[in-house]
Formats: sequence, C-alpha cells, structure tokens
Amino acid sequence: MSVRTGFSVTQIRLHWIIAALIVIQFVFHEWMVEAWEIIEKGGTVAYSPLVASHVFGGIAVLLLVLWRLVLRFRRGVPLPPENEPALLQLMAHIVHWSLYALMILMPLSGMAAWFLGVEAAAEAHEIMRIFMLVLVAIHILASLFHHFVLKSGVLLRMKNPSE
Repeated sequence: MSVRTGFSVTQIRLHWIIAALIVIQFVFHEWMVEAWEIIEKGGTVAYSPLVASHVFGGIAVLLLVLWRLVLRFRRGVPLPPENEPALLQLMAHIVHWSLYALMILMPLSGMAAWFLGVEAAAEAHEIMRIFMLVLVAIHILASLFHHFVLKSGVLLRMKNPSE
C-alpha cells in the first residue's frame, strides 16, 4: 500500500455516497422495525418501497464499502497530519476501522435477518445501529475539530482530490 497526500476522486465520491446511504438507512429504520415486528408475529409484509429502500440501501452500502476497501489497499491513504498526537492517531485508526467493520457487519446481519429470518442477526443489527450512530458522531466531530481547531486540512481531503 502506497502513501498518498490525499484521496482520489473515486475514494471521495464513495465516502460521500456511503455517508448519504447510511443517513437514508437511519431515516428508513422505523419502517423496517415495523415490518420486522409483523414478521416476528408470523405475518407477511406487503411490498413497501420504504422497506425495500432500507434492504437494498444496506446491500449497496456493503458493496460500496468493499469497493472502497479495495481502493484503500491498492491506492493507499494519506498519512495523519504532521504533529498529530499519537493518541489522536490511535483514536482515528480505531474509529475508522470500527466504522468499516460496522459497514460490513450491519448489512450482513440485516440480510441474515431479512432473507433468512435469523432473529439473533436482527438483534445484533439493532445493537450495532447504536454503535454506528456513536461512531458516526465521533467521526463528524473529529473532522470538525481538525478543521476548525487544529486547522490540519483533514476535512479538505474529503473535498479536494489528489492524484
């Protein structure tokens, strides 16, 4: 894996597309919960575009994250900002890889629940949802902290591509 000064256009676009899809997943969450409760009671769920959006949105997140990881390993990523404390680097590393793990595990657990009826997968999916919310909040706050307080240019790396 090579070291880069910034992200490619594709990496940046994937970041923002995945971010938007995750927001949509949270928006359509309640309709999915209602549909799952019907299934748990032995009922049948009629087709709903909102439920379908959640299901196919999750599958899209999984596929796009896998693509993003391939690019990350092939192309590399920028180094942390100069003079960034080791603790901040470690925290960023933990948060980023935890987000990647959740962006893979959540769609897989959702598919196991929805398509295979695995209730434990549905419960795990719901628990991971809370962790995802927390990690996304930390990621956003850290980006803003880097931009406005440290003025490290980290946020601009997800706006301005480099070769």
